[in-house]
Amino acid sequence: MLLNDRFLKACFGEVVDQTPLWLMRQAGRYLPEYNATRAKAGSFLGLAKNPAYATEVTLQPLDRYPLDAAILFSDILTVPDAMGLGLQFATGEGPSFQHPLRTEDDVNKLRTADMNQLHYVFDAVSEIRKALIQDGRQRVPLIGFSGSPWTLACYMIDGSGSDDFRHAKTMMFARPDLLERILEINIQSVAAYLTEQVKAGAQALMIFDTWGGLLPNGWYQRMSLAAMQKVISQLPREHEGRKIPIIVFTKGGGIWLKDMAQIGADVLALDWTMSLSRARKELLEINKPLALQGNLDPLVLFSGTKQITDQVNNLFDDLAGAPALGPNRHSLDGHIFNLGHGISQFTPPDSVSVLASAVIEKSRVLRANR
Repeated sequence: MLLNDRFLKACFGEVVDQTPLWLMRQAGRYLPEYNATRAKAGSFLGLAKNPAYATEVTLQPLDRYPLDAAILFSDILTVPDAMGLGLQFATGEGPSFQHPLRTEDDVNKLRTADMNQLHYVFDAVSEIRKALIQDGRQRVPLIGFSGSPWTLACYMIDGSGSDDFRHAKTMMFARPDLLERILEINIQSVAAYLTEQVKAGAQALMIFDTWGGLLPNGWYQRMSLAAMQKVISQLPREHEGRKIPIIVFTKGGGIWLKDMAQIGADVLALDWTMSLSRARKELLEINKPLALQGNLDPLVLFSGTKQITDQVNNLFDDLAGAPALGPNRHSLDGHIFNLGHGISQFTPPDSVSVLASAVIEKSRVLRANR
């Protein structure tokens, strides 16, 4: 039994007393307690690959803030690491692969991720679920996640992070057949990975298409959106007697909102470039009453208390002016408050307390005035 099921209800557009809140990268370097645990672990991979440490940092933001969901602490690049690409984290340089996919021979040797090598992730999911139990009831739901096939391919081909992922896009234009082979392997790997997370206890799933917005129109639909649709078609949609909501996030993807609505997701997450009210109206125009997640600019959290509160209020006022998902629904129902991307590592922790208070107060006031 869930003590707090606002998040799951909102994923399906159901009535809730206040708008649920969670943050992308809510467990991370902006929290001093996270940095202390990471120091104990010795490295990022030492942290991510130790289920006890992963559980500890997953719960840290829940103990500090009134959040409505936990998200598994891991990294999207664990999947290609289990394909043998050799993931490494150099201090100050971020993740990279020892064996990027640069040639046709590299691509032909690629195989789907070995789920046995990812057992530490599934063990972490199970441990987190147990740790969320409080007085016989689970505090909040647990979200599992993966990178999208295209986003994973970007890192697998370029070998590390990049502003433009030149090697991945060059392969796409010059040899789309090679990229599509990588994507097909990624589709099968991501689908298996997310399915195992559900079996281990994940109660919602999110696909992070962080680099979908780098693609030209047409190529986005072909290389990113179609791959995510294939993943979603293979995922379990119910477990332990509950529906499993699927959240899709394409950073910079607001222009393709109506296309995104066709792939089988329950929730579309937006960055700050798309108005929530506009998104709601566009979805209802095509008879797709999907839930929305987002979409405050993370850098708002570097301003003062008044500015954070004002921006939260503006976001809610915008959505409150949009149509509701259906009869007996408030316009705010079917919305999960989040940032438009991951929280910055330099964010003052107190700013998140201000944000949470503003979200709770404003969303309750607007619902009371329905």
